Amino acid sequence: MLLQHSPFMLNYASKGFRLMNAVHFHDLSTLTHAPSGRVKELADDVIPALGSVSVLENRTGLVMLPYTDSAQGTRFHLGEVLVAEAWVRLENGVEGYAAVVGRDLLQAVAIALLDAALRADIATERIQEFIHTQQTEQQQTDDELLRQVEATRIEMETF
Repeated sequence: MLLQHSPFMLNYASKGFRLMNAVHFHDLSTLTHAPSGRVKELADDVIPALGSVSVLENRTGLVMLPYTDSAQGTRFHLGEVLVAEAWVRLENGVEGYAAVVGRDLLQAVAIALLDAALRADIATERIQEFIHTQQTEQQQTDDELLRQVEATRIEMETF
């Protein structure tokens, strides 16, 4: 996971947000990888507790994907990635931001709302429970994929 150099972190910082700690970043990353329908349902359930919400930004755009050459260590841009981003402000002034790969603007708004809720300490227990469940499911999916990849590994003798 790219913490310091991801387009998400750079854009997040450019919005005037304080840089988040690694746990908060990991939580938001988990939300971006969670099934969008479930994230939207959670956000719908949390919205009544948030009060008035202003959507400051909700758009799609292209961001450059940085990569480091493993042989020489040279950084370069691998290409462009389409993202949807959202920036919201709650009536108490707390703001939330999200950027997701693709063009799902509703998913971006949902995650931005959940980000703001976490920052404002609203429905934190419910959101954290959802995040923990998603982290477990995502880890199981990753482990299964790695087992499948490992099963294709072959060993060759060299003379």
